[in-house]
This record gives sequence, C-alpha cells and structure tokens, in this order.
Amino acid sequence: MSYQSKSLVIAGALVAALSGAASAQDNEKCFGVSLAGQNDCAAGEGTTCAGTSKVDYQGNAWKLVPAGTCETMELPAAEDGMARKGSLEALERDMAA
Repeated sequence: MSYQSKSLVIAGALVAALSGAASAQDNEKCFGVSLAGQNDCAAGEGTTCAGTSKVDYQGNAWKLVPAGTCETMELPAAEDGMARKGSLEALERDMAA
C-alpha cells in the first residue's frame, strides 16, 4: 500500500469518526415519548435496558431525539384527556404497574 493510499484510509477513518461524534451531539435523551418496548437503554425502575419499557409514553423511559425537539413533540393525550409532553428529565406519569 502506498503512502498516499494509507493517508486516504486514515483520513477516511478520521472523517467517519468525527461525523459520528457530531451526530451524537445532535441528539438528546427525551423522556416519556417512546412506545412500549421501543425505548433506548436505561429506562429506569422496572426496566433493564433498550426495549424494556412496559407502557406507551412511560415517564421514566427515554428515546434519543434530535436536539431541541423533545419538549415540542406532539403526543397523543392521556386516557384522562391530559396533554402529554416529552421531558429532558424523567417523569412520574404513565408508569408501568
């Protein structure tokens, strides 16, 4: 492999690593927006990791969403008609029984 080819491989790896880091920074944890079984890791008490939330919009289950969109997401109203919103912190609503 020539010096130029090695340089291109290294440059490509660097670009891929930096683009991955940039996309991770563009997301934030949003609690209370995932459907049952579709949360990302570390959902909170009663769950162990990704895909373990028990109810839709479980307050202590989170999903990665684009930064700045969490608290403005439109979600279906709760059964009692109360409006639901995403949160940057765990919520105490819609908890699994």
